[in-house]
Amino acid sequence: MVTSTAEEVVQKLEIIRETEIAAPMDVVFETILEQLGPLNETPEGKALAMKLEAWPGGRWFRDFGNNAGHLWGHVQSIRPNDLLEIHGPLFMSAPAVSHLLYRLSEQGGKTIVKFSHRAIGQIPADMLDGTAVNQGWSFHLDRVKKFAERKK
Repeated sequence: MVTSTAEEVVQKLEIIRETEIAAPMDVVFETILEQLGPLNETPEGKALAMKLEAWPGGRWFRDFGNNAGHLWGHVQSIRPNDLLEIHGPLFMSAPAVSHLLYRLSEQGGKTIVKFSHRAIGQIPADMLDGTAVNQGWSFHLDRVKKFAERKK
């Protein structure tokens, strides 16, 4: 039996950012991997215990210990220093799927990071307007910029 209600509408979410970072591409790429993994934290400074297996098919997940956690996605494509794609539910515990894209390029001695988060499905109402998601990705990309520019 198939049922449907008005609350089960398929929605979409799209966040697009472009960030200029005064650091080489390899440093920025390494910093993105660190910020998605062991250095990932909330704006309040709480560590998220994230792990990223940086190879095709690798998992991106929160590790709560004792075989508990939350799968956020799988690495769909990775080309060190210029491309990372992740596909999965991310932070949504709902019938939704997301695609993250980081595309890096050099321009005038700086690295340009083109980032997008696109999601489709039964996206929870508190995420649908994009405010919290926008704030989260802005915080994340600001940290990537700050840490990469310190390393260069």
